[in-house]
Amino acid sequence: MSGEIETNGSNNSNPAQEPDLDQPEQAGHEFAEFGAGCFWGVELAFQRVEGVVKTEVGYSQGNVPDPTYKMVCTGTTNHVEVVRVQFDPTVCPYTNLLSLFWSRHNPTTLNRQAGDVGTQYRSGIYYYNEDQANLARESMEMKQKEMTEKIVTEIVPAKRFYRAEEYHQQYLAKGGGMGSKQSAEKGCNDPIRCYG
Repeated sequence: MSGEIETNGSNNSNPAQEPDLDQPEQAGHEFAEFGAGCFWGVELAFQRVEGVVKTEVGYSQGNVPDPTYKMVCTGTTNHVEVVRVQFDPTVCPYTNLLSLFWSRHNPTTLNRQAGDVGTQYRSGIYYYNEDQANLARESMEMKQKEMTEKIVTEIVPAKRFYRAEEYHQQYLAKGGGMGSKQSAEKGCNDPIRCYG
């Protein structure tokens, strides 16, 4: 893969601050990671994208190893709720994922999306290589031309990914809080009910 990020032999003693060195399950696939508010609805949107082979929700960019949802919700760990996407770039270019990211949330509100407030709801693109970083920055410049308010999205390297508790995974596709399953079928355009 071109444009890999170098770790520079960092001896960072905090594992939460180390780069995400996990590998996609299949050769030729890539990771992408996004924070765009509550991860439930964001994950369902990415599940529906042709070429996305797996999604996971979790916590990243924080300063505490092995965080729990309860810890993240205190606002003291600096984690963000993220969706980590495995995708096949021959079917789904990274730019498609960026387009969906921008369409799913308001990138001009700092540490909030609608009624969800806190650092865990901040807007972020967490890249795995310099190609992704460059495409993310270019997409933000283009998006800013459409906005009157300043975009506050952070674009930084992906750090250690901590998978969220199992009940959060594919939460809306499994039925959410209301027990009403929402379709994760590829290409589905049904409106996403963020809390089920």
